[in-house]
Amino acid sequence: MLKKIGDLIPEASSAMKNDEALSGFLRGTAATFRALAGRNDLEVGFVKGGRAGGYGEHVRLPMPKQALPKDEVADLRGIADGWALKLRHHDIALHARRMPETADAQAVYDALETARCEAVGSRYFPGVRKNLHEHANQECRAKNFHRLTAREDAPFADAIGMMAREIFTGEPAPDSARPLIDLWRAHIEENAGTDLSDLRDVLDDQDAFARGLRRLLDHLSLEDDIDDAPPEKEGDDEDEKEGETDPDEELDSQGGQQGQADDSDPNGDDQQQDAGTEEAEAGEGDIDDQQLEAMSQEEQPAGPGEQPEFDGRNEPIERGYEPFTREFDEIVTADELCEGLELSRLRAMLDKQLANLQNVVSRLANRLQRRLMAQQNRGWDFDLEEGILDAAKLARIVSTPSTSLSFKQEQDTNFRDTVVTLLIDNSGSMRGRPITIAALSADILARTLERCGVKVEILGFTTRQWKGGQSRERWVENGKPPKPGRLNDLRHIIYKAADTPWRRARKNLGLMLREGLLKENIDGEALLWAHERLLSRSEQRRILMVISDGAPVDDSTLSVNSGNYLERHLREVIDWIQTRSPVELLAIGIGHDVTRYYQRAVTINDPEELGGTMLRELSDLFDEQGARQSKRPLRHVPADTPKDKVTGDRDRW
Repeated sequence: MLKKIGDLIPEASSAMKNDEALSGFLRGTAATFRALAGRNDLEVGFVKGGRAGGYGEHVRLPMPKQALPKDEVADLRGIADGWALKLRHHDIALHARRMPETADAQAVYDALETARCEAVGSRYFPGVRKNLHEHANQECRAKNFHRLTAREDAPFADAIGMMAREIFTGEPAPDSARPLIDLWRAHIEENAGTDLSDLRDVLDDQDAFARGLRRLLDHLSLEDDIDDAPPEKEGDDEDEKEGETDPDEELDSQGGQQGQADDSDPNGDDQQQDAGTEEAEAGEGDIDDQQLEAMSQEEQPAGPGEQPEFDGRNEPIERGYEPFTREFDEIVTADELCEGLELSRLRAMLDKQLANLQNVVSRLANRLQRRLMAQQNRGWDFDLEEGILDAAKLARIVSTPSTSLSFKQEQDTNFRDTVVTLLIDNSGSMRGRPITIAALSADILARTLERCGVKVEILGFTTRQWKGGQSRERWVENGKPPKPGRLNDLRHIIYKAADTPWRRARKNLGLMLREGLLKENIDGEALLWAHERLLSRSEQRRILMVISDGAPVDDSTLSVNSGNYLERHLREVIDWIQTRSPVELLAIGIGHDVTRYYQRAVTINDPEELGGTMLRELSDLFDEQGARQSKRPLRHVPADTPKDKVTGDRDRW
């Protein structure tokens, strides 16, 4: 026995060393990320199987394996560097104003803007350039670009993006990207070769770069009649900003700062130490010695190259919005708020009140299920050499023994690799019939989609108190500073996680009927929370459905801020998700016009219509044509809705 225990000691010691190495690497990566982004207030987290993303001061990066494989470490460094540089050098508002209309043009527009940010940010950092190069190489290899032989299989946006990297940085593209570039090089050089060279001269000015990029799209015949668009948009932007600082002036200022950076010492060898030196000199914040020691030890310090100061305008939410404190916010599950027996009682009450409605909605749910299962039954490939034995061909094998066995495989279907999040407004105005129907409709929808292999997450949002809470008390204790931001304690509720079976979460939905649960609603932060949970999922298609009955309202916050403080923030969040996120966003308003907020939305006047509307709109999304045109407005709009309320033009915001 002692011998066996002794054999386990080296293994335990090795595991502890791996944990320490991983912890040190993550701390160093987080510190480097903050330094490159020029912001010490960022909260950098790591998620297994997740993708890089985030909002405001919250950033998420993929978690490497405990053993820290070299390829994963290099890829993570490249991902982190690219994301940090985009935080520092990219203005989301300006980018959105110049965004073209067609999907192909948008893909090229985004690819070249990413190439610009990485070229500017890595100009004096060889370590950063090396990390970005390695990440691009692995990404191209993962997409099988190194095996391409036909142009129709080669994405044009990726090709011109990789070619732009060559021109902007003066370095060759990764080997795995060569076949991709070669298939499109002649076409690009013939139609837009000089445009790419011109863009290289304005890398430090995002506005000028965006203008030149629109000309490039015109020469590639990806966008028509765009030369006249920028002046019109400029005028509109000036009218809408109402006294805000001109972005051209800010970019000119940034250009001057970049000019100062150009005069600095260009000799540098290290990504990590360079970034720390850069931030300390730029005055953005200090990195202590422990953080510097935690950074990568493979490279050496470089010269004191400076970068333009970060002005915060790249954030996907309004810069002026912030909570006074997050200390008292909570994310809870239903069983944390209510005992099991009470949940069972509330669930029984829910079923009893809506017995008649359940029959109506169930018929619609069965129709949706049949539609999805029909897609599943059609997807088979026959006469294969491996897979599932094809029973229909067994008679042929019996009659002719020399005939080889025949196999079949089920084809992948789009709807199977999908996750749907239902975000339900738990405000006081939903009390009574609306929240009851919302609970049962979500329950039936989750059960239906689960049968079809689609995962569903059900979330709710409200506040912990009426008219403030501990946050407001803290504000009063601090002397009531002006414009404190959000002054209430958030409560975000998880009724059903995506990976939780419906049978285990069924009774949780009864919590919505609990007296005293429904209070204020702060929609913008709830939307970001639900969106963040979706981004961490591995499914290829992610759908977020919001069910609400009004604009965001919190008396405590609005009493000490501007009257449209919460609504303006909600608009910013919605615009960012609709224009910059892979998540498909749609909304259903109960007795309230949400089409003025969401690009894809529907308003119903009677809560009884909720279940049918939810199923109908999801059915449209799962339709093959709906999947190909995922950005189209919803077709179902009540007949009495004014036409001027139905619009998909996000530029008016």
